Amino acid sequence: MYAVIQRAGHTTLRVDGKLISEIPFGLVVYIGIKIGDSEDKCEVFANKVSKLRIFEDANGKMNLSVQDVGGEILLVSQFTLCADCSRGNRPNFSYAEKPERANELYELTAQKLRERGLTVKTGVFGADMKIEQFNDGPVSIIYEI
Repeated sequence: MYAVIQRAGHTTLRVDGKLISEIPFGLVVYIGIKIGDSEDKCEVFANKVSKLRIFEDANGKMNLSVQDVGGEILLVSQFTLCADCSRGNRPNFSYAEKPERANELYELTAQKLRERGLTVKTGVFGADMKIEQFNDGPVSIIYEI
């Protein structure tokens, strides 16, 4: 699994102009499922994201998690994170998991995050999504498991 985890303010996700998901603040997590990823990785991923201390405390130090600050998570499936750009100029997506299996693991990851008491909104798997995101910081973390 690959992820880009971004601390964000108000963020919206639309498909065909229709509002699908919205968070007031928290984390926008773009996740790419690669071939060979398993249910176990969903558990580890949810544990890490829920406890990742990237929000500032009263002293301005990144010491608080999304749970600590009462933020929400917008989880967005993004197979393009699995791109191999090592040859030529056209990305190769052969490391991305097949759509049906990737969607299963994406939905399981959302469930595992919710089991930790988090409010999790999602995009529409495989859709052309339009995301308006207010980056906070900006703080962007790249995570691979």
